[in-house]
Amino acid sequence: MKEDVKQVTAAAVIIPYVWIGDFVRCHSVVKLLRSENPVRPIDIVSSTLCAPLADYMPGVRRAIVIDLPRGQLGLALQRELARLLQEEKYGQAIVMSRKWKAALPPWLAGIPLRTGFAGEFRFGLLNDVRLGESKRPRMIDQMGALALPKGAQIPPEWPLPELKVPSQEVATWIAQRGLAEERHPIVTLSPGAVGAGKAWPVRHYAELAHALAADGVSVWVLGGPNETSIAKEIVATGGNRVRDLTGTDLRNAILALAAADAAVTNDSGLMHVSAAVGTPTIAIFGPTSSWHWKPLNLLAAVLEPSGDENIRERARIEGNNAVRHRRTDDVSVQTVLANVRQVLTKAKNPSI
Repeated sequence: MKEDVKQVTAAAVIIPYVWIGDFVRCHSVVKLLRSENPVRPIDIVSSTLCAPLADYMPGVRRAIVIDLPRGQLGLALQRELARLLQEEKYGQAIVMSRKWKAALPPWLAGIPLRTGFAGEFRFGLLNDVRLGESKRPRMIDQMGALALPKGAQIPPEWPLPELKVPSQEVATWIAQRGLAEERHPIVTLSPGAVGAGKAWPVRHYAELAHALAADGVSVWVLGGPNETSIAKEIVATGGNRVRDLTGTDLRNAILALAAADAAVTNDSGLMHVSAAVGTPTIAIFGPTSSWHWKPLNLLAAVLEPSGDENIRERARIEGNNAVRHRRTDDVSVQTVLANVRQVLTKAKNPSI
């Protein structure tokens, strides 16, 4: 019995999915674990890309940064991660991914309690094996279930992810980036997305940027290197109030979102970041189910193509299959613009 208590109170490490949005979702798990044991240290394994997120997550002690390869085992790096985990003497590893290789480092490190879904026949690698993953259609329900005792009921609500960004850090970043003269309101645009059909057309973003600039709004385009060419196109149409802030460091996007008055985004990782930062977020959905994939945090607006009034309810049951035919193109620029203007007006006059 004493050994069981020692395992539970010793530090825990979360091995998450590598996507930005899923990494942000993991903060709900961190908060859940901390609520059950406020003194228990919680660490999280991270890629270089996602590591800045951990710096702003209350309750995360540290990120263990390692870039594991996708689509291959990468045994040398798996062993290196196992070595890092072994040094920390964790009592529990919570393995979010259902991949066989994700469960390998905790086993190699000899972590006493290794929790995860059965996945790819991982019996042995895991010794706290959970079943019923497919019965939980939302990613957050799957993640959260692993932080609960085996057989526990899923709560009606999960703790909301949070990214707490110090205002002084935002101010320093603005000065360093030469953005001190930018006038509010500031609206960010995040035109990137992973997955076919999820991105609102670039021409729509460009038209939106032009209209917002005409309103006197400062517009910042965010994203990674893959979005730089898109940003340049938006800037060319939008004019001199539009800035290309794409780059390789996710921290820049986090700080930009913390500085902004509103964010427009596809169903993407930056949608989750902006929502967790607390920036009013207008999210555009097409061939993905907003019920399954939107953030837990309240959004300023979820914009979807019009059509079948029962489509959202069907999507809750059928998932993306119910909405796979939808096109983000069918969400009009005027609809998005009207929602942005509404958010900015409300920020000026909270009583409205």
